[in-house]
Amino acid sequence: MRGRERSAKGCEQGLTWIKPSFLWLMYRCGWGAKEGQETVLAVEITRDGFEWALRHACLSSYAREIHPDRATWQRQLKRAPTRVQWDPERDLHLQPLPYRSLQLGLSGEGAQRYADQWTVAIRDVTPLAHEIQALVNGGDMDSAARLLPQEHPYPVEGELLAHLRG
Repeated sequence: MRGRERSAKGCEQGLTWIKPSFLWLMYRCGWGAKEGQETVLAVEITRDGFEWALRHACLSSYAREIHPDRATWQRQLKRAPTRVQWDPERDLHLQPLPYRSLQLGLSGEGAQRYADQWTVAIRDVTPLAHEIQALVNGGDMDSAARLLPQEHPYPVEGELLAHLRG
């Protein structure tokens, strides 16, 4: 994850999703070719905002090792302004990798803070997505990899993610 978060600004089940992984976002939007997802935006948000969202998040699915029971999880999920799901990270061919990438869904207060307080910059990276896809399709994986945005593991202090590791 990075301080510069990527987002598909569309809504799924009333949520706005932050997708910190560029390649996971490319998988989700089909390199900016899926209907209704033809524009790919890089949304830079504040670290404080991202960490607020993590602190106030609930896992999007029940995890026995984290939640005492399904009913408790459902109540937490209903009240949480943000939710986290972990999906397989993707390679340049958009095939799943053996590790997971965080997706962060925002609703209510979380979505409002995202729009009104946390957003620092928005860039259209659709041409970049198309350029990388063309290189991948042409078999030039090295050039495609060089164009990928730099992504590094997010430095997590303390127990910021403890309640989200289902």
